[in-house]
Amino acid sequence: MGDVIFVELPEAGEEIIAGESFGEVEAVKTVSELFAPISGTICAVNEDLEDSPDKVNADPYGDGWLIKVTPSNLDEKDELMNFNSYEEFIS
Repeated sequence: MGDVIFVELPEAGEEIIAGESFGEVEAVKTVSELFAPISGTICAVNEDLEDSPDKVNADPYGDGWLIKVTPSNLDEKDELMNFNSYEEFIS
């Protein structure tokens, strides 16, 4: 994808549905949709990304987090990939 220059995220309190788009990440040469891995209510949005979208690249598992979700259907968690499976999926 390249260096992230803009992140569009929903507001806290919004509902998301697994597999559906909830925002966008813009890099220098492309715009990619963000897809919800699980259904639920967004309980927190990383507003720091508004001024520092580069945190997505620099620290995706720390300061570059996107949203926090309160799940509405815990059965969906069985469909999620673990870290190793996801790493293989994107390589």
